[in-house]
Amino acid sequence: MTQGLTEETIFALASGKGRAGVAVVRVSGPACVAVSLALTGQSVPVARTAVVRRLHDPDDASPAGLIDQALILWMPGPDSFTGEDVLELHIHGGTSVLEALLNSLSKIDGCRHAEPGEFTRRAFEHGKMDLTEAEGLNDLILAETISQRQQSLQQMQGSLSRLYDGWRRRLIEIVAHVEIGIDFSDEDVPDDLLDEARGKTADVSREIDSHLRDASRGQLIREGFSIAIVGHPNVGKSSLLNALAQDDVAIVSHVEGTTRDSLSIRMDLGGFAVTIYDTAGIRVTEDDVEREGVRRARARAENANLRLYIYDASQPASLDLNEVEKMSLSANEGQLGGVGKGFEATLLIANKADLLCAALRGDDGSALPYRRLYVSARSGEGLAELKTELTQVVAEALASSDAPALTRARHRSALEDCRESLVRFETSTATDPALLAEDLRMAVRALGRITGRVDVEDMLDVVFSQFCIGK
Repeated sequence: MTQGLTEETIFALASGKGRAGVAVVRVSGPACVAVSLALTGQSVPVARTAVVRRLHDPDDASPAGLIDQALILWMPGPDSFTGEDVLELHIHGGTSVLEALLNSLSKIDGCRHAEPGEFTRRAFEHGKMDLTEAEGLNDLILAETISQRQQSLQQMQGSLSRLYDGWRRRLIEIVAHVEIGIDFSDEDVPDDLLDEARGKTADVSREIDSHLRDASRGQLIREGFSIAIVGHPNVGKSSLLNALAQDDVAIVSHVEGTTRDSLSIRMDLGGFAVTIYDTAGIRVTEDDVEREGVRRARARAENANLRLYIYDASQPASLDLNEVEKMSLSANEGQLGGVGKGFEATLLIANKADLLCAALRGDDGSALPYRRLYVSARSGEGLAELKTELTQVVAEALASSDAPALTRARHRSALEDCRESLVRFETSTATDPALLAEDLRMAVRALGRITGRVDVEDMLDVVFSQFCIGK
């Protein structure tokens, strides 16, 4: 991506691709006035006032060069999205109209097509938003569910910025107090000054620890809660996936080992994004391909936020509690295993309940270490109750709190670096104020990397390359 070349003017389709009633082409940069003159023969209109003008190919003033009749908006910098001069051209959304306009823009000196995320990157570079707000904007564009929309809106409006900048400002004040000792380099830092500073950093450390102990709630809202359907072959795993999806997603057959790799569906449960995986039947096999499928099934189950262990209600031997326990223990050791401390992370699903009379359904499950639900993927019995249960589990795991949620792995990594630096400061036996202050500066820089308050050029390409073109 071109970095900081604001002498260039960029343009791109800012609305959705495909035929539509209206398409919006955004232009940003110093050549906006020249663009208006080249396309309309007139200068830009009054700021933030919509006008209708005809657009012509800059090289063809004849009737054949007419592109469209468009609505034009002029937003001079710095009071614009990017902080630069911005011109918006609202045209009819036909493919031919759009292609003609983009081709015409490319003919104007100093103009080029924007790269992914370049408009938002320019907004960042001109101080219109920080990195967390830019990421929130991208999440809002990609939001599929109510919870994703709400979380991304809060982040875009600065919820994480205020939190991280607040910690950063407090640490900067502590650094300033510690550096008082540097002015008296022939003396040690007074003990009372260090004790006060360490007490303040301990407060920040506790708040960061609390933020990190959110069980990845924010990341799961953004990326989706994962549920794995596991069990022996031919117990109805694929049938249950199809029933939940209300579609023939997976092949269903009486032949054992039909599913050899993970299949998935994406659902909205109670406003939360959920991905449900069908996995290979777990059994001992000599088939190399199926054995790999079993390995992947176990891995998927261990990494899932919730496991649905399904067995054949008419064949009690298909319930292997040892296997369930092994998966649960492995999951609790992993990073995602911490999700669900407040609920049972494994549900037993007794499928083919339509083959049993009520008297043969055993006890109510109180003797089992896991909650059990009876369903029939074929008849639909119990599916409504299962969906209700899943919705409740997901809602409890991802329940909102007053504090903003940590939404990205890069935020977590920087916060962990910050915390490590604070721990070094709090436990250091050094008395040299310069050494003590350096640990605090490293903590401040770690927080600054999240919002972009320090030199983060190396990560900007990564952040903004995830955006769509035109944003």
